Amino acid sequence: MNEIKFYRASGEYGFLSNLFPCKIDCYNKTFRSSEELYQYGKPKNKEIAEWIISAPKQHLVAMAAHGLFGFDIVENWNEIKVDRMKECLKIKFLQHPELEEKLLATGNLILIEDSKTDALWGIGKKSNGKNMLGVLLMELREELKNSK
Repeated sequence: MNEIKFYRASGEYGFLSNLFPCKIDCYNKTFRSSEELYQYGKPKNKEIAEWIISAPKQHLVAMAAHGLFGFDIVENWNEIKVDRMKECLKIKFLQHPELEEKLLATGNLILIEDSKTDALWGIGKKSNGKNMLGVLLMELREELKNSK
């Protein structure tokens, strides 16, 4: 096996999912997951951002954010969303040393977000998506290794 596929926030590699429950302190707020932290930056209006992260479950946070109209989203979202995700992942793993250790324990294995519905962050329906979440996690893993 030279790869790890993850999708749900449960199981051995569930910690790799953005929906994995872990408190993250940022912007003088406590977020319930890296998904909340990420989606908090998407709306132009902070009132909408607060509404999104008030969803009772993490998958609903994502669903609410995906349902925003273009005029509710920060102007340059498509240009900044990958960098924002990278920053959110970095904050998550640096604030949770136990998760950082688990990420480092994945060694040099390829990390694949096995989402059939998301061809940007996951592998998509035809398994030819960009897997950006996996790519960013592998980049972060290298940064963390090099900082030790």
